[in-house]
Amino acid sequence: MFKRNLQKKLEKALTRSPVVLLTGPRQSGKTTLMKEISKIRGYSYVTFDDINFLSAAKNDPMGFIAGLNKPVLLDEVQRVPELFLAIKHDVDENRTPGRYALTGSANPLLIPRLGDSLAGRMEIFDLFPLSQGELSNSHENFIDIVFSKQIPLPAQTLSRADLYKKIAIGGYPPVQGFDFADRESWFNSYVTTLLQRDIQDLSQITGFAEFPRLLNLLATRTSSLLNVSELARTSGIAGSTLNRYLILLETIFLIKFHSAWSSNLGKRLVRSSKITFIDTGLLLFSLGVDLEKLPLDNIISGPVLENFVISELDKQLTWNQVRAKLYHARTTTGIEVDIILEDAAGNLVGIEVKNSSTIGANDFKGLKFLQESAGRKFVQGIVLYTGSQHVPFAAKLSALPINVLWNIKKISK
Repeated sequence: MFKRNLQKKLEKALTRSPVVLLTGPRQSGKTTLMKEISKIRGYSYVTFDDINFLSAAKNDPMGFIAGLNKPVLLDEVQRVPELFLAIKHDVDENRTPGRYALTGSANPLLIPRLGDSLAGRMEIFDLFPLSQGELSNSHENFIDIVFSKQIPLPAQTLSRADLYKKIAIGGYPPVQGFDFADRESWFNSYVTTLLQRDIQDLSQITGFAEFPRLLNLLATRTSSLLNVSELARTSGIAGSTLNRYLILLETIFLIKFHSAWSSNLGKRLVRSSKITFIDTGLLLFSLGVDLEKLPLDNIISGPVLENFVISELDKQLTWNQVRAKLYHARTTTGIEVDIILEDAAGNLVGIEVKNSSTIGANDFKGLKFLQESAGRKFVQGIVLYTGSQHVPFAAKLSALPINVLWNIKKISK
């Protein structure tokens, strides 16, 4: 079992909230983590991947909940949306902290019938596939460090070959140690299961044959602004249907949308969302690209590298102390900032991702724009690149190796 950096937050939540829901993609380790936490507290366990429990819960939700030994761990609750109101009724009668630990492979906030059922009674946490720190048994705090106005330095160098290998493997626990052929087989089965079971659980659709090609088209657009009209024309899927498919793919944690940063710049900023895949191993499978091809094609490797950085930051945001959100920015004149982290006070950290081992002044163009626009709210700007050195550029601007995200040696002012 890999040690998960979210564990302490989950344990704390179970001491204060009657319901704690851990969501995330299938096979990301949700059940393993919740079982590890709940066995100490003597939880009973029910999984709705078991057809008997599934049938009983759907037939009589109130009776099913009433008959359970509490506290209880309910696994894959998105398969039985009828239970949420029954849990609400039970919790209103008994608000004991940690009464229900839930896991789900769909985001309840994107499902109207579930999103409000347990408002004020439930805390929700996301568990993504393994971060690079979790894979090496370390607790990353890159985001906390950069918001403290300090510069993290990498503990050791990382070759481009090793970096690309990490990207190709991704973070799903089952594929760690697999060779390429076994990973391909696993991802093929994984996607098929999601499309034929989880999507059908959430929405009665018949267009399963369209989803593999849609995933491929989305993969070619990773780390870019999504133009739904253009994608509809290319895919041949009607716009309204396409929007529905995209919501479903986000709901089951295959893809993720990142909003554009909002500021007083008004119409100077393009408002389109940026699309990324939850996992770069899944991304390369959808692209049909292996580890040998990845470094040879900059058109592919650049966006894939940016997706990798964004997904690592998304993971860290679930456990870091600084409460921040991840955005991007692009002006109508073409100036871009790949990643903007904004904390609750409106302070900003800008990050550019460069698939290059050398850095020039032009690589800081977007960060300088952000620095000038944000004024005193600008904490620092960082170019993450595939080189090995820390390169100071100007006040509050520097270049750092990408592995500083998870491999930090010391802190320097």
